Amino acid sequence: MSEPTATIFPQDADNDGATTPGGSLSIRWVTVYKTLGLTPAQIIAGRLEAEGIPARAWQEGAGQALGLTIGLLGNGHVSVPADLAEKASQLLAEIERENEAWLDEEE
Repeated sequence: MSEPTATIFPQDADNDGATTPGGSLSIRWVTVYKTLGLTPAQIIAGRLEAEGIPARAWQEGAGQALGLTIGLLGNGHVSVPADLAEKASQLLAEIERENEAWLDEEE
């Protein structure tokens, strides 16, 4: 899949390319995490959003239509704006360390 972009404000013909409301601002989204299936990706995206990082969870259309949760079409993806990718990756690494510590305590 190519690099996804999103338009925050619809482009107004009178305000062609302006950076004020009504102008067009394109954001490049990058994948920071992959999961087995869409549901875990949605949970992770929700955690990032709770921390103030805009996030999207998505799955390839064919995999979603067929209900796949394994393989390339079954992977869930978590994407964030490119300028927040490092912050999101650091937060996800911290969460994984906390989870590992919690699992070690349980044993």
